[in-house]
Order: sequence, then structure tokens, then C-alpha cells
Amino acid sequence: MTKSKALLPYASFLAVMIASLILASETLAQELPKPIGEEAFGVLKAFYDYDATIPLEARVVELKDEKTSVRRKIVFRSTRGFLVPGLLEVPKGVEAPYPCVLLMHGWSGSKDSWWEDRGYTRGKLRETLLKKGYAIYALDAQGHGDRIAENDYHPVNLHNEPGEPPRKNYFTIREVIAQTVVDYRRGLDYLAARGDIDMERMGLVGYSMGGFHAFALTATEPRITLAVGCVVPTSLSDDPVLAPANYARGIGDRAFCMLMGREDEMCKEAQARELYALIEGPNTELVLYDAGHFLPTEFVADAIDFVTGKL
Repeated sequence: MTKSKALLPYASFLAVMIASLILASETLAQELPKPIGEEAFGVLKAFYDYDATIPLEARVVELKDEKTSVRRKIVFRSTRGFLVPGLLEVPKGVEAPYPCVLLMHGWSGSKDSWWEDRGYTRGKLRETLLKKGYAIYALDAQGHGDRIAENDYHPVNLHNEPGEPPRKNYFTIREVIAQTVVDYRRGLDYLAARGDIDMERMGLVGYSMGGFHAFALTATEPRITLAVGCVVPTSLSDDPVLAPANYARGIGDRAFCMLMGREDEMCKEAQARELYALIEGPNTELVLYDAGHFLPTEFVADAIDFVTGKL
């Protein structure tokens, strides 16, 4: 099903926009490349395999007992020796095991972005899902948030403002994005080991880079039962690892919603429709807004409706 949404007036988020647009290539493809075949997809999927016998060494490093929820900051060991911090918040007054929603942030954001009320995280998505009985789980992508030390304490950003000192980037975009998918697979291992999370009701909402993660993680991780990809970037489709179309065949008949901007330079309407056609089915939905890479606040309600209606 395809829906259209008109853009409501909203404040300028120029600084955040600049940070997000670093993912855009200088020349954007006018159409998506032809998706890879089944054999090639098998090779691509193996790119995200990991050794599950590596000890997680998971631990809670901070606990906040709030009025309506309990939030834990956790750390676990992923592949290649990386330590991954995350936030797990569960509602009070709801009996475990909890259905869970992963919140996957965009480039230059962090797990903490979802606990703020600004930019694309405005609209109380996290708070509303908690009130409806869902646990919330968010990790820092490689080099982001608490993982800034991995990049020598330089923000992971490929864009330099005039007059700013040069920024170091020890990881390519591909390395950052692909490692984060593996980190989330390890993070699901942690949730499964806890015993208070319903692993049969595992959804996710991802924005921008997190929108790509929605495709890649769903395609490579059978424990994901529902996904919402917001402003999924296709501007790096010349890289087969970063082309969301190449993951479409792995989604199968699972519930998947795309929330996209008609004028998004990282994925124009024609590209969004083409990408959606690869996954379209009885459990999918495409919503188009008269917007660019920053969607109007109503996208939050649309994401919540899709999650609560199908998870």
C-alpha cells in the first residue's frame, strides 16, 4: 500500500541536515541498479556472519529507575574486539517478556538521540512505544556516541565546515555501516540471553543510515519480525554492500514499512517507489511525504501505528 502525506510547516534543522547529507554522493544515481541474484545475495549475506561463540561479556554499567520505566546502559563485546554500548529501557506495570523495538540512529547521531526531542527524534516515538508496553533498545553505531574513541575522539563525519580543523576518519562508510549490522546481531544475542524480552516480537525503526540498517539487518537476521525504514538512502547504490535493493530478497513476507520524502536528495520519489516494488506485499507499506530528508513530525505517528498494528 502506498500513501502520500503533505508536508506540515516545521522549523529548520540546517545543522543536522548538513551532518546527514554527508552520506550523499556527489552524483546521485537516477535509478536503482538491478538487484543482485540469489547466489550473489548468499555471498552478501555471509558478509555479516559472525562467531557466536565469542563471549559477549555483557554487563550493566548504569541503571536508572524512573517513574514509568527502568533504563539500563549495557556494554557487550562484538566482533573484532569492539565494545558496544547500548540503552535498554523497559516499561513498568507490564508483565515480561516484553515485545521489543530497536531504534537505529542516523549518521552523526547516537543511541542517545532517541532520548532527545529534537531533529528527527522529535515526536516522542520512544515514549509512546514504552507506554504501549514495548521495550526499547538502541546501540551506538561504530565510531558514534560513546564509541567516538574508535575514531581517535574525532566525530565520524566526512564533511568539514570552512575554518574547522580536518576530521580524521579511520573507517570507511562501508566499514561503519556493515560493522553496526553485525553489532546489532550480537546485541540480539544479548537480548535473547536476558529472558525478559519476547524474541518472537522483535521490531525496529531506523532513520537515514538506520533506514539502511532496517534493510540489511532484516535481510540477514531472522529474529527481526517487523521493520520501519525512514528516508532509506540509495545514493550509495554503486557500492553493492550499501545498496538497500540488494537486501530486498532477504526480507521475504515480513512486515516492512518505508517512510520516505518525495524530494529527498538521498532517495528521490522514483527511487523510493522502485525500491519499495522489490519488497511490496500484503505486509508492507510505503508512505510518501512532501518533504526532503527530514520528515514532518507525523512520521512518528505513522511508524507507531505500523509497529503497534503488526507487532
